[in-house]
Amino acid sequence: MNKYFWISSGVVGVASLMLGFVVHAQLLHADYATLPNLFRPEAEAGRYFPFMLLAHFSIGLGLTWLYRRSLPVGRKFLGPGLSFGVAVAVAMTVPMYLFYYAVQPMPGAVVMKQIGFDVLGAVLLGVLTALLNRPPKAS
Repeated sequence: MNKYFWISSGVVGVASLMLGFVVHAQLLHADYATLPNLFRPEAEAGRYFPFMLLAHFSIGLGLTWLYRRSLPVGRKFLGPGLSFGVAVAVAMTVPMYLFYYAVQPMPGAVVMKQIGFDVLGAVLLGVLTALLNRPPKAS
């Protein structure tokens, strides 16, 4: 694994953290506030932030690793990135929220918002991962 692997992992991890903040701390904050029995109190949540950092770095590492294992030939990144992001969303994002919905008393409307926002996020991360991992230009 070269330095570009680690750079991509870090950049994608930071992007994942930023998307997570926008989606869950901004766009869904009001929805989550109506469900205090399902989430940690904000005063307590800060202690668990290192786990959030680890999770987002894992996302960056995993997406970079998976994408590089299936690196498409050529310099184009948008199509492969969109396909990769959709595949990640179908394999991980959608099932994760459906599992949570099956075992947690989360309102269906909130789950639909989570799925919609996080599918979009997965697609954006797929495109970013593809952009950062394009094969080098031919000499």
